[in-house]
Amino acid sequence: MLPTKLALVVRDDLPPNLAANAAVNLGLTLGARLPDLLGEDGEDADGALHLGLNTHPVPVLTASAEQLKALHRADGVLKIGFTEVARRSRAYGEYLEALARTADPEYVAVALYGPRAEVTRLTRRLPLMA
Repeated sequence: MLPTKLALVVRDDLPPNLAANAAVNLGLTLGARLPDLLGEDGEDADGALHLGLNTHPVPVLTASAEQLKALHRADGVLKIGFTEVARRSRAYGEYLEALARTADPEYVAVALYGPRAEVTRLTRRLPLMA
């Protein structure tokens, strides 16, 4: 099995609250789509249970709006996009209706998962989020 990699790329002009919101939304989708990435539950020294976490490091990088579009169009990796349409919607049905009317949506963030070499190739020049 090839080594895999995760990366989260958020738009470089997002304020921290919107970047965190995008990250949470993409993380929830990644967890649902890739349940095998979750590690086993563990206990601390006091016996308290800690549910399993993602077993991959997740660099959080930044990119321009155009770079995010290009990442979402890339082949060879799983891409999950969080768009302005999704960010502005207050209910999921509203989001789906607005998305159906939107051509070439703007991306707020994109999560990538796939072969380590491919994810690295796509993200190697992107800076870490400060």
